[in-house]
Amino acid sequence: MLSFPTTAVHQIGSLVKYKLPVLAALAGLFTSASTSGMAIDKYEMVTPDGARHYIVVTPDGPSNPKHPAIVLLHGHGSSAAWFTGQDSFAGFRTNEWLQLAERAHVLLIIPDGAKGSDGKQAWNDCRADAETNSTTDDVHFISALIDTAISQHGVDPDRVYAFGQSNGGGMVYRLGIEIPQKLAAIGVQSALMPTRSRCAVPSYPLSVFITHGTDDKIAPYSGGEVTHWALRGRGSGISIEESVAIWRKIGGVPEQANTYRFPHLDEKDLTSATRYTWGNSSAGLQIEFLKIQGGGHTWPSRSVSMPWLVRKLLGAMNHDVDLTTELWSFFKDKRLNH
Repeated sequence: MLSFPTTAVHQIGSLVKYKLPVLAALAGLFTSASTSGMAIDKYEMVTPDGARHYIVVTPDGPSNPKHPAIVLLHGHGSSAAWFTGQDSFAGFRTNEWLQLAERAHVLLIIPDGAKGSDGKQAWNDCRADAETNSTTDDVHFISALIDTAISQHGVDPDRVYAFGQSNGGGMVYRLGIEIPQKLAAIGVQSALMPTRSRCAVPSYPLSVFITHGTDDKIAPYSGGEVTHWALRGRGSGISIEESVAIWRKIGGVPEQANTYRFPHLDEKDLTSATRYTWGNSSAGLQIEFLKIQGGGHTWPSRSVSMPWLVRKLLGAMNHDVDLTTELWSFFKDKRLNH
């Protein structure tokens, strides 16, 4: 994991702030143009579970008058620094989320999970059979992060969104169940709702974005055990289509979806992308399912290609649509309480 350089430490109540020099932190990865318009800061928050760490990416420019914000939750074994390109997976890095922050003037709140029994960072999502999840009170931690972002970072309380990948997506589902009153919409990628749940049944109408690959070998599209040759004790989940149906029913949206098949851009890409949307108003309650036919445990991107080893581990990536663009298009008009 990356060792963060620090220039100053500020005590703010129970909060410790480490100011990162952006260009130094990203030297060799991004050009000055891609980092000059934002600040990347690392923070520590004291919680009943101990010190918890998170990153805040603040874009430059007008906040009109306040910034919208996305809480980003990494997958099992990953880190907050993954979303800022400061950490890698098998040598692979991405700066797509920083690009989104810059062009959309959206603030990113990116916490680290806590170590589970396998020693890897994880989230305490709703899966009762995920033995290697952390046992920390992550709902309380993330709720406190949202409160802090509103009070100290100029975030619009009506425009707070949450998105997670894999185990982080499972945690976002839990946030949608337990603190929906703080979220204007949620999104998940490559995440299963639990077969055996430690949480209440979802009941609060909420706009939900879901994307998943039909050839995901880790979190299977049709449901079942979350597994891989390097994974143990990761629990199980229901199918993606069952998950979509649950949120559609709660939201009371029409049964008929608006369907759009993205144009195929690369003949070497054996995957395809189709968007299903329930609910006609971008400012109202909607459910969106971005189905990646033939996709693996990955996200779609027009601008990023994964190296061979990562494709071997995670499966195929679609190149017909950008996840960050599609997600922000879904989020941007939605407000708390619709």
